[in-house]
Amino acid sequence: MYSSVCHECKKAIIPGTRKIEHKGNSWHETCFICHHCQQPMGTKSFIPKDDKNYCAPCYEKQFAMHCVQCKKAITTGGITYHDQPWHKECFLCAGCKKPLTGQQFTSRDEFAYCLDCFSHLYAKKCAGCTNPIIGLGGTKYISFEERQWHNDCFNCKKCAVSLVGCGFLTEQDDILCPECGKNL
Repeated sequence: MYSSVCHECKKAIIPGTRKIEHKGNSWHETCFICHHCQQPMGTKSFIPKDDKNYCAPCYEKQFAMHCVQCKKAITTGGITYHDQPWHKECFLCAGCKKPLTGQQFTSRDEFAYCLDCFSHLYAKKCAGCTNPIIGLGGTKYISFEERQWHNDCFNCKKCAVSLVGCGFLTEQDDILCPECGKNL
């Protein structure tokens, strides 16, 4: 009369026997089963969803997102890139395979690259200093014909005055301010 009633089989749970309690309901240990595979969960961990209880493997198969790279379930954390889920440890540079999580990166042809790999493989080189022009974070650069310069490198070859926003002349591969170019 005073015994709990099993939420599954509706029979009394005899005092002194093992029972499972969750959200105000009680089950016999053998009646507390996974909604999907119907196997008893007993005291193993479970995941409730929509008033149904699932063992961890069934929940992962049914509902968890799976990493695009390794295809395993993402149980904690994870990131989204191009609307696809990834484990943090699976989100790697397409070039050097180093983790990109927490790092600045860029992409090309749907592949993510660390800045070093992207610079080495794809970035245009500055005609002044020959370093890559990455263009991240609002970096400004000058482009003329087939050449590019960092803003800080766009200077007269003879007097080194900045030519950003100014007129300039060219002499073969060099750029000159109007004053230095007078005697061409």
